[in-house]
Amino acid sequence: MYNTILVPHAGTPAGDLALDHAIHIARLSSSEIILLHVIEDFPHVPAFTLHASQVSKIKKEIANVTKEMLTVMEKEMAKRTETCKKNKIDSHLKVITGLPAEEILKIVKNQKIDLIVMAKRRKLKGIKSLLTLGSVSRKIVENTSCPVLMIDIERK
Repeated sequence: MYNTILVPHAGTPAGDLALDHAIHIARLSSSEIILLHVIEDFPHVPAFTLHASQVSKIKKEIANVTKEMLTVMEKEMAKRTETCKKNKIDSHLKVITGLPAEEILKIVKNQKIDLIVMAKRRKLKGIKSLLTLGSVSRKIVENTSCPVLMIDIERK
C-alpha cells in the first residue's frame, strides 16, 4: 500500500516518536523511509543599516553556521537511519536548508511519496487546541497530495 514514507524530523523526541510509527508501518507494508531534516534559512541581513563590509562579514558567518549545522544534523540524523537499518527498513537521509513546509512539499511532489508521518505540537489549551495545527503541519495537510499521519506528542 505504501512504497515510500516521508518522515520530516526536527531532531526531537517528537520526531523520534513519528519515526517509530513510520518504522512500524514500513515493516507491515515493506516500505522505504525517507528521513528529512530541514534547516531553516536565516533571514536576510538588513543591508540598508550596515556598511557593505559588515554585510559581507555577517553573510560569511551565517554561511559558516549553516554549514556547521548541516554537518551536525547529518550525524544526528544518521543515528535515526541506523534505527531503520536495525529494523530491516530501507531508508534514505536528506538534510537540506530551506523553509520546512516548502521543502517537504517539494519532496512529496518529486519523490512520489505515499505517506507522510510527522509529529505535531499542540500549543493551545482547551477547545482552541482542537482547531489548531502548527504552521508547518497546517501547510502540509492543506497542500499535499498524499495521506498525512500526525503524531500528537501530548497524547499517549
